[in-house]
Amino acid sequence: MQEHLIMYTDGASRGNPGRGGFGTILMWKGKSKELTGGFKHTTNNRMELMAVIAGLEALKKEGVWVKIYSDSQYVVNAIEKGWLKTWIATDFKGGKKNKDLWLRYSALAAKHHIRFHWVKGHASNPHNNRCDELATMSADGNHLIEDQGYEG
Repeated sequence: MQEHLIMYTDGASRGNPGRGGFGTILMWKGKSKELTGGFKHTTNNRMELMAVIAGLEALKKEGVWVKIYSDSQYVVNAIEKGWLKTWIATDFKGGKKNKDLWLRYSALAAKHHIRFHWVKGHASNPHNNRCDELATMSADGNHLIEDQGYEG
């Protein structure tokens, strides 16, 4: 059986749009690493997706088997139901949002073996709750950067 890296992710925004942040936890062979970041003006969906991207960008080698746990139905369904493939094939026709991040995710995902799993947010999952803490802490922080894809 293939060993998987486990990733938990969450995004947050204060207002939608508003200040935003993401939190990611990577778990591999009994070790864990937390990632987080905050943005001046963004959306909740962008932060949910950014949490996944940050986790994938932290991987040092290709071909990793990854199980990603997210409370974002937007992110999980886009991948697991094949919506993203359609969006890319039609160049995000019809005003589909977050093209910059979806293309960034797609390039990263092509290097790995990824499965998404939806988890209920703000429930009894300690890893999801920790990601929520990281995301909201970052959104409320003083070191916010510009979300170029949203503001630019």
